[in-house]
Amino acid sequence: MARRHPTSLRTSKQDIAAAKKAPQTAQTENPAYRLAFADDDFMTSEDTRGVRFQLEYLKTEFRLRERGIVSTVVLFGGARIPEPGKPAWAAKNEVQKRNLEAASRYYDEARRFAQLASQTSAASNFTEYVVVTGGGPGVMEAGNRGAADMGAPSIGLNIVLPHEQAPNLYVTPDLSFNFHYFATRKIHFLLRAKAVAVFPGGFGTLDEFFETLTLIQTGRMDRIPVVLFGKHFWDKVINLQALAEAGTISPTDPELFSIVDTAEEGWAVVRDFYKLPETEEPDWLGG
Repeated sequence: MARRHPTSLRTSKQDIAAAKKAPQTAQTENPAYRLAFADDDFMTSEDTRGVRFQLEYLKTEFRLRERGIVSTVVLFGGARIPEPGKPAWAAKNEVQKRNLEAASRYYDEARRFAQLASQTSAASNFTEYVVVTGGGPGVMEAGNRGAADMGAPSIGLNIVLPHEQAPNLYVTPDLSFNFHYFATRKIHFLLRAKAVAVFPGGFGTLDEFFETLTLIQTGRMDRIPVVLFGKHFWDKVINLQALAEAGTISPTDPELFSIVDTAEEGWAVVRDFYKLPETEEPDWLGG
Protein backbone atom coordinates (compact mmCIF):
# COMPACT_ATOMS: atom_id res chain seq x y z
CA MET A 1 0.00 0.00 0.00
CA ALA A 2 1.44 3.37 -1.00
CA ARG A 3 2.19 5.90 1.70
CA ARG A 4 -0.25 8.79 1.92
CA HIS A 5 2.32 11.31 3.09
CA PRO A 6 6.07 11.67 2.38
CA THR A 7 8.28 11.07 5.40
CA SER A 8 11.94 10.61 6.16
CA LEU A 9 11.15 7.98 8.79
CA ARG A 10 11.96 4.36 8.09
CA THR A 11 9.07 2.08 7.22
CA SER A 12 8.03 -1.01 9.13
CA LYS A 13 8.81 -3.10 6.04
CA GLN A 14 12.36 -1.77 6.01
CA ASP A 15 12.83 -2.72 9.65
CA ILE A 16 11.39 -6.20 9.14
CA ALA A 17 13.95 -6.76 6.39
CA ALA A 18 16.75 -5.32 8.51
CA ALA A 19 15.85 -7.46 11.52
CA LYS A 20 16.10 -10.60 9.39
CA LYS A 21 19.70 -9.71 8.58
CA ALA A 22 20.75 -9.46 12.25
CA PRO A 23 23.51 -11.85 13.37
CA GLN A 24 22.15 -15.14 14.69
CA THR A 25 22.63 -15.11 18.44
CA ALA A 26 20.71 -16.48 21.39
CA GLN A 27 19.15 -13.05 21.73
CA THR A 28 18.08 -12.45 18.12
CA GLU A 29 16.77 -16.02 17.73
CA ASN A 30 14.55 -15.71 20.79
CA PRO A 31 10.86 -14.89 20.07
CA ALA A 32 11.09 -11.96 22.47
CA TYR A 33 13.33 -10.12 19.97
CA ARG A 34 10.89 -10.29 17.08
CA LEU A 35 9.20 -7.07 16.05
CA ALA A 36 5.72 -7.31 17.56
CA PHE A 37 3.84 -6.85 14.29
CA ALA A 38 6.07 -9.38 12.52
CA ASP A 39 5.68 -12.03 15.24
CA ASP A 40 3.08 -14.54 14.06
CA ASP A 41 2.91 -16.28 17.44
CA PHE A 42 2.22 -12.99 19.20
CA MET A 43 -0.21 -11.68 16.57
CA THR A 44 -2.28 -14.88 16.66
CA SER A 45 -2.25 -15.28 20.44
CA GLU A 46 -5.34 -15.15 22.63
CA ASP A 47 -4.13 -11.87 24.12
CA THR A 48 -4.19 -10.03 20.78
CA ARG A 49 -7.65 -11.12 19.69
CA GLY A 50 -8.93 -7.56 20.02
CA VAL A 51 -6.15 -6.33 17.75
CA ARG A 52 -7.09 -8.93 15.13
CA PHE A 53 -10.72 -7.80 15.25
CA GLN A 54 -9.53 -4.27 14.58
CA LEU A 55 -7.20 -5.31 11.77
CA GLU A 56 -9.93 -7.31 10.01
CA TYR A 57 -12.24 -4.31 10.22
CA LEU A 58 -9.62 -1.79 9.10
CA LYS A 59 -8.18 -3.67 6.13
CA THR A 60 -11.56 -3.91 4.41
CA GLU A 61 -12.61 -0.42 5.50
CA PHE A 62 -9.47 1.17 4.06
CA ARG A 63 -9.81 -0.62 0.73
CA LEU A 64 -13.50 0.27 0.30
CA ARG A 65 -12.77 3.85 1.26
CA GLU A 66 -9.92 4.03 -1.26
CA ARG A 67 -12.31 2.84 -3.95
CA GLY A 68 -14.83 5.50 -2.93
CA ILE A 69 -17.59 2.97 -2.24
CA VAL A 70 -20.32 4.75 -0.30
CA SER A 71 -23.23 2.29 -0.31
CA THR A 72 -23.95 -1.33 -1.15
CA VAL A 73 -26.70 -3.76 -2.07
CA VAL A 74 -26.25 -7.00 -0.13
CA LEU A 75 -27.19 -10.43 -1.46
CA PHE A 76 -27.49 -13.26 1.06
CA GLY A 77 -28.37 -16.81 0.03
CA GLY A 78 -27.41 -20.44 -0.16
CA ALA A 79 -24.00 -21.57 -1.36
CA ARG A 80 -25.54 -24.90 -2.38
CA ILE A 81 -28.00 -23.57 -4.95
CA PRO A 82 -26.64 -24.51 -8.39
CA GLU A 83 -26.71 -22.59 -11.64
CA PRO A 84 -29.58 -23.85 -13.83
CA GLY A 85 -28.46 -26.85 -15.83
CA LYS A 86 -25.56 -27.61 -13.50
CA PRO A 87 -25.52 -30.57 -11.08
CA ALA A 88 -26.69 -30.10 -7.51
CA TRP A 89 -23.23 -30.80 -6.09
CA ALA A 90 -24.30 -30.45 -2.46
CA ALA A 91 -27.25 -32.88 -2.59
CA LYS A 92 -26.98 -35.77 -0.14
CA ASN A 93 -30.01 -37.68 -1.40
CA GLU A 94 -32.58 -37.65 -4.20
CA VAL A 95 -34.97 -35.35 -2.34
CA GLN A 96 -32.26 -32.73 -1.87
CA LYS A 97 -31.16 -33.13 -5.48
CA ARG A 98 -34.67 -32.50 -6.73
CA ASN A 99 -35.23 -29.51 -4.47
CA LEU A 100 -31.87 -27.89 -5.14
CA GLU A 101 -32.32 -28.26 -8.88
CA ALA A 102 -35.76 -26.64 -8.56
CA ALA A 103 -34.23 -23.84 -6.48
CA SER A 104 -31.70 -23.12 -9.23
CA ARG A 105 -34.10 -20.54 -10.60
CA TYR A 106 -33.04 -18.32 -7.71
CA TYR A 107 -29.53 -18.30 -9.17
CA ASP A 108 -30.98 -16.53 -12.21
CA GLU A 109 -33.07 -14.18 -10.06
CA ALA A 110 -30.04 -13.23 -7.96
CA ARG A 111 -28.00 -12.63 -11.09
CA ARG A 112 -30.75 -10.49 -12.57
CA PHE A 113 -31.24 -8.55 -9.32
CA ALA A 114 -27.51 -7.78 -9.25
CA GLN A 115 -27.70 -6.59 -12.85
CA LEU A 116 -30.48 -4.16 -11.94
CA ALA A 117 -28.56 -2.90 -8.89
CA SER A 118 -25.42 -2.47 -10.97
CA GLN A 119 -27.27 -0.50 -13.61
CA THR A 120 -28.27 1.97 -10.91
CA SER A 121 -24.73 1.89 -9.52
CA ALA A 122 -23.34 2.97 -12.89
CA ALA A 123 -25.02 6.38 -12.52
CA SER A 124 -22.73 7.11 -9.54
CA ASN A 125 -19.62 5.74 -11.25
CA PHE A 126 -20.01 2.62 -9.12
CA THR A 127 -19.78 4.31 -5.74
CA GLU A 128 -23.42 3.75 -4.72
CA TYR A 129 -25.51 0.53 -4.75
CA VAL A 130 -22.43 -1.65 -5.26
CA VAL A 131 -23.23 -5.37 -5.08
CA VAL A 132 -21.73 -7.27 -2.15
CA THR A 133 -22.00 -11.01 -1.43
CA GLY A 134 -20.33 -13.59 0.76
CA GLY A 135 -17.98 -14.27 -2.14
CA GLY A 136 -18.62 -17.99 -2.43
CA PRO A 137 -20.64 -20.23 -4.78
CA GLY A 138 -24.38 -20.49 -5.38
CA VAL A 139 -26.43 -17.33 -4.85
CA MET A 140 -23.24 -15.46 -3.97
CA GLU A 141 -21.66 -16.33 -7.29
CA ALA A 142 -24.85 -15.29 -9.08
CA GLY A 143 -24.74 -11.86 -7.44
CA ASN A 144 -21.13 -11.17 -8.35
CA ARG A 145 -21.77 -12.56 -11.82
CA GLY A 146 -24.71 -10.22 -12.38
CA ALA A 147 -22.51 -7.24 -11.54
CA ALA A 148 -19.80 -8.51 -13.88
CA ASP A 149 -22.41 -8.83 -16.65
CA MET A 150 -22.88 -5.08 -16.42
CA GLY A 151 -19.19 -4.25 -16.27
CA ALA A 152 -19.61 -3.24 -12.64
CA PRO A 153 -17.31 -3.96 -9.69
CA SER A 154 -18.63 -6.13 -6.88
CA ILE A 155 -17.43 -7.07 -3.41
CA GLY A 156 -16.91 -10.55 -1.97
CA LEU A 157 -16.65 -11.03 1.81
CA ASN A 158 -15.38 -14.58 2.13
CA ILE A 159 -14.58 -16.43 5.33
CA VAL A 160 -12.24 -19.27 6.21
CA LEU A 161 -14.29 -22.43 6.78
CA PRO A 162 -13.29 -25.98 7.73
CA HIS A 163 -14.07 -26.97 4.15
CA GLU A 164 -12.35 -24.78 1.61
CA GLN A 165 -14.47 -21.99 0.16
CA ALA A 166 -12.53 -20.17 -2.51
CA PRO A 167 -13.83 -16.85 -3.87
CA ASN A 168 -15.99 -17.21 -6.95
CA LEU A 169 -14.36 -15.95 -10.13
CA TYR A 170 -16.77 -13.03 -10.62
CA VAL A 171 -15.70 -11.05 -7.52
CA THR A 172 -13.63 -7.98 -8.41
CA PRO A 173 -10.11 -9.13 -7.42
CA ASP A 174 -9.13 -6.07 -5.40
CA LEU A 175 -12.50 -6.19 -3.61
CA SER A 176 -12.18 -9.85 -2.62
CA PHE A 177 -11.67 -10.08 1.15
CA ASN A 178 -11.18 -12.98 3.53
CA PHE A 179 -12.19 -13.09 7.20
CA HIS A 180 -11.48 -15.14 10.28
CA TYR A 181 -14.23 -13.59 12.42
CA PHE A 182 -17.89 -13.78 11.43
CA ALA A 183 -18.50 -10.67 13.55
CA THR A 184 -16.25 -8.33 11.57
CA ARG A 185 -17.54 -9.79 8.32
CA LYS A 186 -21.12 -9.00 9.38
CA ILE A 187 -20.17 -5.42 10.19
CA HIS A 188 -18.97 -4.92 6.63
CA PHE A 189 -22.08 -6.56 5.18
CA LEU A 190 -24.33 -3.97 6.81
CA LEU A 191 -22.15 -0.91 7.38
CA ARG A 192 -22.88 0.55 3.94
CA ALA A 193 -26.02 -1.42 3.08
CA LYS A 194 -28.86 0.41 1.36
CA ALA A 195 -30.77 -2.80 0.67
CA VAL A 196 -30.58 -6.46 1.65
CA ALA A 197 -31.86 -9.24 -0.60
CA VAL A 198 -32.25 -12.65 1.02
CA PHE A 199 -32.53 -15.72 -1.19
CA PRO A 200 -33.24 -19.29 -0.03
CA GLY A 201 -30.41 -20.61 2.08
CA GLY A 202 -29.42 -22.42 5.25
CA PHE A 203 -28.29 -21.55 8.76
CA GLY A 204 -25.90 -18.84 7.59
CA THR A 205 -28.56 -17.11 5.51
CA LEU A 206 -31.07 -17.27 8.37
CA ASP A 207 -28.46 -15.87 10.76
CA GLU A 208 -27.74 -12.95 8.43
CA PHE A 209 -31.45 -12.29 7.85
CA PHE A 210 -32.36 -12.27 11.54
CA GLU A 211 -29.37 -10.15 12.51
CA THR A 212 -30.46 -7.57 9.93
CA LEU A 213 -34.04 -7.63 11.24
CA THR A 214 -32.87 -7.34 14.85
CA LEU A 215 -30.74 -4.29 14.12
CA ILE A 216 -33.61 -2.56 12.34
CA GLN A 217 -36.22 -3.62 14.92
CA THR A 218 -34.13 -2.28 17.82
CA GLY A 219 -33.28 0.97 16.08
CA ARG A 220 -29.57 0.19 15.93
CA MET A 221 -29.80 0.51 12.15
CA ASP A 222 -31.91 2.77 9.97
CA ARG A 223 -34.72 1.02 8.17
CA ILE A 224 -33.70 -0.17 4.71
CA PRO A 225 -35.46 -2.44 2.22
CA VAL A 226 -35.12 -6.10 3.23
CA VAL A 227 -36.41 -8.33 0.45
CA LEU A 228 -37.01 -12.08 0.76
CA PHE A 229 -37.02 -14.00 -2.51
CA GLY A 230 -39.28 -17.02 -2.79
CA LYS A 231 -42.70 -16.86 -1.11
CA HIS A 232 -43.18 -20.64 -1.26
CA PHE A 233 -39.80 -21.29 0.37
CA TRP A 234 -40.08 -18.73 3.15
CA ASP A 235 -43.70 -19.54 3.99
CA LYS A 236 -42.52 -23.07 4.80
CA VAL A 237 -39.35 -22.08 6.65
CA ILE A 238 -40.43 -19.22 8.93
CA ASN A 239 -43.67 -17.96 10.39
CA LEU A 240 -43.07 -14.55 11.90
CA GLN A 241 -46.80 -13.93 12.08
CA ALA A 242 -46.90 -16.64 14.75
CA LEU A 243 -44.40 -14.62 16.79
CA ALA A 244 -46.57 -11.54 16.39
CA GLU A 245 -49.63 -13.47 17.53
CA ALA A 246 -47.67 -14.83 20.49
CA GLY A 247 -46.73 -11.29 21.45
CA THR A 248 -42.97 -11.88 21.34
CA ILE A 249 -42.56 -9.35 18.52
CA SER A 250 -44.60 -6.29 17.61
CA PRO A 251 -47.63 -6.85 15.35
CA THR A 252 -45.98 -4.55 12.81
CA ASP A 253 -42.56 -6.24 12.83
CA PRO A 254 -43.38 -8.58 9.91
CA GLU A 255 -43.70 -5.38 7.85
CA LEU A 256 -39.94 -4.85 8.18
CA PHE A 257 -39.41 -7.02 5.09
CA SER A 258 -41.08 -7.74 1.76
CA ILE A 259 -41.48 -11.10 0.02
CA VAL A 260 -41.11 -11.27 -3.75
CA ASP A 261 -40.51 -13.89 -6.41
CA THR A 262 -38.66 -12.06 -9.18
CA ALA A 263 -35.71 -9.72 -9.50
CA GLU A 264 -37.91 -7.04 -11.05
CA GLU A 265 -40.30 -7.16 -8.07
CA GLY A 266 -37.38 -7.03 -5.66
CA TRP A 267 -35.70 -4.08 -7.32
CA ALA A 268 -39.03 -2.24 -7.47
CA VAL A 269 -39.15 -2.41 -3.65
CA VAL A 270 -35.71 -0.79 -3.46
CA ARG A 271 -36.48 1.75 -6.19
CA ASP A 272 -39.75 2.81 -4.55
CA PHE A 273 -38.21 3.06 -1.09
CA TYR A 274 -35.53 5.49 -2.27
CA LYS A 275 -37.67 7.09 -4.99
CA LEU A 276 -35.04 6.20 -7.58
CA PRO A 277 -35.77 7.18 -11.16
CA GLU A 278 -36.97 4.39 -13.37
CA THR A 279 -34.36 3.34 -15.89
CA GLU A 280 -34.60 1.26 -18.99
CA GLU A 281 -34.17 -2.34 -17.90
CA PRO A 282 -31.05 -3.95 -19.36
CA ASP A 283 -31.40 -6.91 -21.65
CA TRP A 284 -31.03 -10.26 -19.93
CA LEU A 285 -27.35 -11.03 -20.10
CA GLY A 286 -27.49 -14.73 -19.35
CA GLY A 287 -25.44 -17.49 -20.88
